[in-house]
Amino acid sequence: MGELSFFLRENKIKKENVFFAATKSLVNKDGEPVLWELRPVTTREDEDVREECTRFDSVTGRFRLDVSRYMAKIASMAVVEPNLYNANLQNSYDVSTPEELIREMLDDPREYQDFVRYVQRFGEIDVPISERIEEAKN
Repeated sequence: MGELSFFLRENKIKKENVFFAATKSLVNKDGEPVLWELRPVTTREDEDVREECTRFDSVTGRFRLDVSRYMAKIASMAVVEPNLYNANLQNSYDVSTPEELIREMLDDPREYQDFVRYVQRFGEIDVPISERIEEAKN
């Protein structure tokens, strides 16, 4: 058995934020894609979002994860910059939530899917295959 000190919070390696060019359509003054700052989503945050996005399906009699809603929430939760909660930014896209905003800012389906996959890989978040199959059926 190892020393207790190895397990103390202050000795835990912290995962650093990363920067990612989420879209080619938002560029800086030099015409280069603007980098978005992303942070890792914690286990507790992930569990809370999973619970929030899980609904009882009265047709099947089972609980079902709304995968699209879950991934939009996780993706927007990971974004540090731009601040998706900024009212001016939301108003400029005529939306009222971070999830709606990220979909408007990343309005190219391929870019949005690439972004969501990047957030999943960065945070090591995965949706079980059974839930993805169930989502595809609906």
